[in-house]
Order: sequence, then structure tokens, then C-alpha cells
Amino acid sequence: MASQLEKSKLGFIGGGNMAGAIIGGLVAKGINKQNIIVSEPWEVNRDKIKATGVRTTASNAEASQDADLLVLAVKPQVTKGVCQELAGAWTGRTSLPLIVSIAAGITLASLKEWLKLTDGRTPHIIRVMPNTPALLGEGASGLYASDDVSQEEKDLTAALLGSVSKVTEWVDREELIDVVTGLSGSGPAYFFAMVEHLIESGIGLGLSREQATRLAKQTCFGAGKMLVESSDEPAQLRINVTSPKGTTEAALKSFDASGFKETVNKAVKAAADRGKELGETLAKS
Repeated sequence: MASQLEKSKLGFIGGGNMAGAIIGGLVAKGINKQNIIVSEPWEVNRDKIKATGVRTTASNAEASQDADLLVLAVKPQVTKGVCQELAGAWTGRTSLPLIVSIAAGITLASLKEWLKLTDGRTPHIIRVMPNTPALLGEGASGLYASDDVSQEEKDLTAALLGSVSKVTEWVDREELIDVVTGLSGSGPAYFFAMVEHLIESGIGLGLSREQATRLAKQTCFGAGKMLVESSDEPAQLRINVTSPKGTTEAALKSFDASGFKETVNKAVKAAADRGKELGETLAKS
């Protein structure tokens, strides 16, 4: 399907960090820059995207006009207005683009309603939840497609996300996209918070900030690499580091006593619930 991606005209509505990551991945994969057009209202962002060699515009209608696949990379709060603008611009258009939405929480039902043309037609839609490591080509993405999406369209979208994601997981129920949001979409922030606290703990016990930062960063990088490259499950890797009655066991017992598992469960659920709440609230607006 990479060959189909190379032939496709790709439009982006919004040129923020996530759109920029995907575009950067596409360019790195050798996709023709002239087949990519991005609409972005803010000149500073538009100039940043333009520097990659792709075409840019301030017009959403222009960016979508000839697109085979159109990425909605806008904030949830403005998605309705953008969709309605696009639907109005497509009046009389014979074929509609495949829509790939990365707007957190916005449901297929809302997208279909907002993108419906006056003649009753709606485009095929796929919801995607990527994450910020996509900026380094190390992303993880969850995907969910409406029933009318073809296998070819799914493959095209997987190829698009595969340009910046090492993992692309299709879910079979739409509500699971909110779980993906809570797990991998927001997950990098949980990881960064953990590293922050490791650094501060090291400083509190006598290390300099520079020492604690270097040790924490490399420890987490090395552990992450082991996690990805090892055939062992995370639980087994943890066991491998934990000697009976040793230092690691003492630390893990402290985690358990503080309700670490429950804290993580609550955090992931809070993010997932917020995604659902956001979609429900904006659907009524």
C-alpha cells in the first residue's frame, strides 16, 4: 500500500505539531512533496511547514479540494466549524476524500453529521489517535474505521500513520479509541512526569541536577529499549531486576504500599473518560 500512498494527493487541515510530525515522516519516506498540501491559519506555523517543501495555504477549502485523503489535525473545539466549512466547499464534488481525524474525543457520529453534504452524502471516516513520539518516528497509534471504509482505505491510512508510528493498532469498537487516548495518546506525559520525579528524588538525596538528569534519562531510555527489543514480558523484565530482599524489591514494595497500580489505573481511566466527555459535550454544541 506504500505505492498507493505515493500516488495519493494528501491534504492536511491544521499544521500543528502532530500534522508536522506526519508530514515530516511522509517526506522522509520519499513521498512527493507536491502531493501534500496543508492549510494553517497561523503564518508562523504555515512558514514552518512550508520549509519542508510541501505546499501550504490559509484556505481549508483549497487544501481539501483535490485530496484523496484528508487529515483533520485540528483541536476538538474547532472541529465542528471546520467540518461544516469543508462540507459546504464540496457541494457538487463527484468524489469525496477519505477523512482521517486525529481530533481527540470527536465521534464518528458527530463527524458524519458535520461533514454531511446537502445531497446527503458523507465521506468515509477513520478516527486515529497518534502520540507525540511520532515527532521522532517512534509513535504509537490507535485506529478505528466506520463500517463503510474499505480495506484499501484502511491500508492507505495504516501506511500514512506507519510513516511516523512503530505501532499501529486497529480497535474493533469506537469507545476503545478513548482507551488508546488514555494509554498511549496521553502516555508520554505520564512517562515524563515519572522522570521528573526520579530527577527530583536524586537531587533530594544529594546528586546534582545535572547528574540526576543524565542518570534518569539514560536509565529510562535503556529500560525502554530493553522493553521493545526483549522477547520477555514487562513483568518478567521487572522480576529480572528484582533480587529477593534487595534494593529494587524495597522500592517496589514502597510503590505497592502507595497504591501505585491503582494510581496508574485511575490516571488512564481519567484521560479516557475525559476524551469521551469531550466528544459528548462538543456533539451537543
